[in-house]
Amino acid sequence: MHSLTRPLTRTLTWGLLTLAVLLTGCAGPLRVDNQVRSFAQWSPDGIATGTGPGTAVPLPPQRYRFDRLPSQASGAALGAQERLETLAAAELRAFGWEPAEGDAQAPWRIQVSATTQRLARAPWEDPWDGYRGFFQAGIGLGGYGSGVGGVIWVPVLPPPSTPYYQREVSLVIRTSDSGRVVYETLASHDGRWNSTPDLWSAMLRAALRDFPSPPGGTRQVNIDIPR
Repeated sequence: MHSLTRPLTRTLTWGLLTLAVLLTGCAGPLRVDNQVRSFAQWSPDGIATGTGPGTAVPLPPQRYRFDRLPSQASGAALGAQERLETLAAAELRAFGWEPAEGDAQAPWRIQVSATTQRLARAPWEDPWDGYRGFFQAGIGLGGYGSGVGGVIWVPVLPPPSTPYYQREVSLVIRTSDSGRVVYETLASHDGRWNSTPDLWSAMLRAALRDFPSPPGGTRQVNIDIPR
């Protein structure tokens, strides 16, 4: 009995240590990696760079109102849109942009949108990867076989897959008087994490990185958030 107990004790110890390491890793921050594309044209004659003639990058403080598409203005979509706008307002506040109160004039209108596509698995995954089916053969009377040499084939099904999400959040700023677009930004993120306010806040923060004078081209912006 003693010789059997010792290996079992070692196995349990290593198992608990492994579990502790895994739990410690899960306690760390979640990195939300975003691909961001931003475009700015604050003045009609050129891209806003913050320097040069004709550039009119707005300085804080600024006031704005949210603009909604018809699909965002009623039913269940309205509640989701209000929550998204609340998150966007919190991120814009860091740049000195505040929503206008009451009937106060606001020179800017902002439209914010978010989309989620749920996939059964990651695009590069095969449901059969790392999975091997099997069959059982029963020899003899009774049991699984119905005679000598009877063979029972066990149905093989693919293992359950983990959902994968493709998300985008976009923000468009227009002038209130003419409706001209002066700023556009989009952040995209793929991953397995369920939708949470922290996740969307991280994506909005990434989308607004370098606001109001972003660099050209696509760039990666990583945001770490607590799990």
